[in-house]
Amino acid sequence: MKEFYSNGKLLITGEYAVLEGAKALAIPTKFGQSLEIKVSEGKNIQWNSFDENEKLWFQGKFNFKNGKIELISGEENTGKKLQQILNEAHCLNPEIFSGEKTGIEVNTRLNFNKKWGLGTSSTLINNIADWFAIDAYKLLKNTFGGSGYDIAAAQNNQPITYQITEHGPSVLKANFYPEFSENIFFVYLNEKKNSRDAIAHYKTLPEANKTGLTEKISSLTEQFINCKTLTEFDLLINIHETLLAKALQTPKVKQERFPDFPGAVKSLGGWGGDFVMVTGGKEEVFEYFNKKGFKTIFAFEDIVL
Repeated sequence: MKEFYSNGKLLITGEYAVLEGAKALAIPTKFGQSLEIKVSEGKNIQWNSFDENEKLWFQGKFNFKNGKIELISGEENTGKKLQQILNEAHCLNPEIFSGEKTGIEVNTRLNFNKKWGLGTSSTLINNIADWFAIDAYKLLKNTFGGSGYDIAAAQNNQPITYQITEHGPSVLKANFYPEFSENIFFVYLNEKKNSRDAIAHYKTLPEANKTGLTEKISSLTEQFINCKTLTEFDLLINIHETLLAKALQTPKVKQERFPDFPGAVKSLGGWGGDFVMVTGGKEEVFEYFNKKGFKTIFAFEDIVL
């Protein structure tokens, strides 16, 4: 039996701008996904995907025929996407399936709610890449696309900076454990944002909106890492939100949804969904957001690896 595990992710700075080469700050989470491979009877690939409650949310069967992996049974949308990923992985390393004489059973297990946007896809891609001993960034590019910061988070066990360069991804360890981390919280907004749709929207925006954005966000990333006080941290959040709001031609999440919240509020990843990062005292944060119907709230130490 073989088993692989990848970390989930949160993008603290650089959303959207990371696509253009901005330096971003990402944190791997204590949540992630495992992938287990066992020999089974028959000649097929039996795929079982379990959620955080050990409930089966996808089951599919594939065969390997004439150098291709084909979906035999299972929910079509998920099954066809998985078929594409497996075929891309096979193209990058044909050795894995070429010598298979028996069937295999693959079990994936999430330890977080897949609606949270913590990396259901990226952890899967990284696990499959590990299984096939291939470059996870190439596999991501050929399947889901995106900047690749989530792959970097999947592979690291501490905060990192991530930047796309002409020589490929630059991934560096970052010392992001603020002294005021007890005042940093992550709130789930009860709605999943499709990152591919968010990226597609960003790419349609006028270039004038993005002038100087890469350099400014890269500078802010360094300031986030070196920040010493909560007051400065709140200021950096507001500057980052203002820059992105202007580029995206979208209101800031605090302005639009939480104008009376006393602390800072920052969108993470695709604007409009998934998590926001907020600052304040634990009691006031939980009381404010619970009253508004947001019950999934993590303290910094409970989610950051």
